[in-house]
Amino acid sequence: MPDTVTFVPEKIQIGISSCLLGNQVRFDGGHKNSYYCKQEIEPFFEYTTVCPEMAIGMGAPRKSIRQIRDGDIVHIRSADGSLDVTDKLNEYSRSKVEELDYLGGYILCAKSPTCGMERVTEYKIGTNNGSKTGVGVFAKILIERYPFLPVEEEGRLHDLPIRENFFTRVFAYNDWKKMNQSGLTKHKLMQFHSRYKYLLMAHSPKWYRELGPILADIQDLEQTAQQYFEGFMTALKIIATRKNHTSTLQHIQGYFKKQLSADQKEELSESILKYRQGLLPLLVPITLINHYVREFHTPYIEEQVYLNPHPEALKLRYAY
Repeated sequence: MPDTVTFVPEKIQIGISSCLLGNQVRFDGGHKNSYYCKQEIEPFFEYTTVCPEMAIGMGAPRKSIRQIRDGDIVHIRSADGSLDVTDKLNEYSRSKVEELDYLGGYILCAKSPTCGMERVTEYKIGTNNGSKTGVGVFAKILIERYPFLPVEEEGRLHDLPIRENFFTRVFAYNDWKKMNQSGLTKHKLMQFHSRYKYLLMAHSPKWYRELGPILADIQDLEQTAQQYFEGFMTALKIIATRKNHTSTLQHIQGYFKKQLSADQKEELSESILKYRQGLLPLLVPITLINHYVREFHTPYIEEQVYLNPHPEALKLRYAY
């Protein structure tokens, strides 16, 4: 199946390994259909499918290929050595990746010699001895070209904190791109940082403290924005802990200390404590806070991305 690209401005564009959508592009003519990617999240995004091996004309079924390390060089060859597609795959990957600057995220197929994000088997030349130290050819070029693009392997998305972190980054990355496309200004950059205060605090208090001063004295707007963006995406890649979430929730709780009744304060405090103890999912205190935001007009908190970093229908805060 050829690569497909569909531009739908209303949806975030996500790159994805073609086999994960049930396309029969694997070496054995099969697929690695992901129910989660195909059924549960597809309605929220527009996919760009890529299969580097099919794109260079290998067909399906075909000889399987592997990564073979020879010193500092990694070859992509069939197990019997009769087929070498190293140059073709590298050339295609470099060319294709340059076309993907519009993407807001990428979901890769694990273990693939072309698309694996990590732990791809590398074989020592002349042997069948392998070590899980490789990165897929296409995946490596993609990540090097767009180091802050949210990228994840499909299998890792079954880990709920990793899943939530990935999609948080996807929506934040898209938010940043939209701000830039609308015309970057100092005011917009400051507003952006203000809206993301508590999300940053939950992911990395250290990065939150470091990002503020970057915006304190803006001389070169483009340079400052790039420096901020790199720190911003680095911070969000850190998975938020229960401890940091708890601290963030308690900070937000402080905005309602004058409006809430004694019973309401107790209810919110108890839900935060039970979340900290692992007895309730994050959704419970977040839902309470969102209720109070609607009841008591608090503009600064209403604007906080932390309370709604992704569509509720994705159910990312339900289970942990």
